[in-house]
Amino acid sequence: MVDSSGWLEYFAGGRHARALEPALEDVESLVVPAVSVYEVFKVLLREAGEEAAIQGAAAMQRGRIVELTIQRALAAAALSLRHSLPMADSMILAVAREHGATVWTLDEDFKGLENVRYFARK
Repeated sequence: MVDSSGWLEYFAGGRHARALEPALEDVESLVVPAVSVYEVFKVLLREAGEEAAIQGAAAMQRGRIVELTIQRALAAAALSLRHSLPMADSMILAVAREHGATVWTLDEDFKGLENVRYFARK
């Protein structure tokens, strides 16, 4: 599972884009929380325009989209408190844990957590 920061890095062709390719191109295993689609679409819409945002959302839908359910919301709330995570990050982590997935991320909030592959921005 690649979190929102990873998708944005990939779409922008950032310095970690190639390192993220194995996770993003394994579409059979790719799990995409719906909240990640929201975050990426919003940033792309603001910074690159509607066409880029639509293309980004379409690319993300090659993976398996995981919707927010009450059970996932409760698990995310517990993870948020346990790890001092913002709402979206805790939802992403809850989905990853539910699916036994590794989170690939550039988001420092995930740094040091179990089953996280963190790439420093600098």
